Amino acid sequence: MRQSTIDEILNRPYSRDLLARDLARLAYTALDGTPRAIPIGIHWNGEEVVMCTATNAQKLLALRRNPAVALTIDTESHPPKVLLIRGTAKLDYVDGIPDEYLRWNGSYEMTPQQRAEWEKEVRSLYDGMVRIVVTPTWVKLIDFETTLPSAVEELLRQRAARQDA
Repeated sequence: MRQSTIDEILNRPYSRDLLARDLARLAYTALDGTPRAIPIGIHWNGEEVVMCTATNAQKLLALRRNPAVALTIDTESHPPKVLLIRGTAKLDYVDGIPDEYLRWNGSYEMTPQQRAEWEKEVRSLYDGMVRIVVTPTWVKLIDFETTLPSAVEELLRQRAARQDA
């Protein structure tokens, strides 16, 4: 997919709203060769989706072996809005807590006291973390207004052809 197409889709209002969410589903191939899809916190920095995890997370071994990933970010309302992203995961080991981790976790509803306690606990638990960084190489926005899943688009074309016949 061309970068200009990726940029155009990611700059649509629904895409921007979805990229501002805190949670996505990350799909990757596990070490045993089976697919995995996990919920994970995300931060969009305008070019990349950044996720953070513990340095001993099992997904890191799998991502080193096969860095191809897919992300789904969606809503719970009707009609759903869905942003699909594919890319390659790059692993960035960092000392301390990455800013992105503190940012996306900071949007959960917490009182200032809860936030201070949470951050203190996080800082005492992690000496370092791994940033999983994905630059989109393919994207699709399904908003059920202007875009649909490709299978539904095909069914609509088939129905229209039958009606025209």
